[in-house]
Amino acid sequence: MLSSAFTLWRRHRLLVSAFVLACALALFFAARFTVQAIYWANHRDEGITPWMTLGYIAHSWQVPPQEIEARVGLPPPQGHPKPLVELAGEQHVTVAELITRIEAAIAAIRAEEAARRAAP
Repeated sequence: MLSSAFTLWRRHRLLVSAFVLACALALFFAARFTVQAIYWANHRDEGITPWMTLGYIAHSWQVPPQEIEARVGLPPPQGHPKPLVELAGEQHVTVAELITRIEAAIAAIRAEEAARRAAP
């Protein structure tokens, strides 16, 4: 078995190298997918805290981030994602008030989605 692997390596180095690289990439992306799937399975509907960004909240609560921005009255993001504590400062509101608005927006979005699914 081992001798046939060496023979294959000697005759088809480029092909074997490409195959090994493809296997390594497949393993990398499979591991990455698994880690993300486990992480988000354990972080669904996570309580909103000041360090979170709107994208993180939207992903955790499974709602579109643009919907939250529109309902809360936040401008579209520019540059890097900002945590709620920065967004609250820019909006001149407390973090608690911003979190309350976001929670209300999420509840309204989910209620509309539930009504859409229930409609025949």
